[in-house]
Amino acid sequence: MESPCIKICVIDPTSRLCVGCARTLDEIATWGSLTDGQRARIMSELPDRHVVLAAAARPAVTGAIGS
Repeated sequence: MESPCIKICVIDPTSRLCVGCARTLDEIATWGSLTDGQRARIMSELPDRHVVLAAAARPAVTGAIGS
């Protein structure tokens, strides 16, 4: 069974997504009992979720450069 897990199991407190695989805790817990179609749907959503996680990890820019 294919899994997106990369053994970096840390849940981002804001998005509630795993930093490593971008799944929710519920998706991780039920992964083995999901149908192939359900897993495929989640896998197709993961690239967008990784973008959200990456954006959340970047520090906010608050001032002008050189000020």
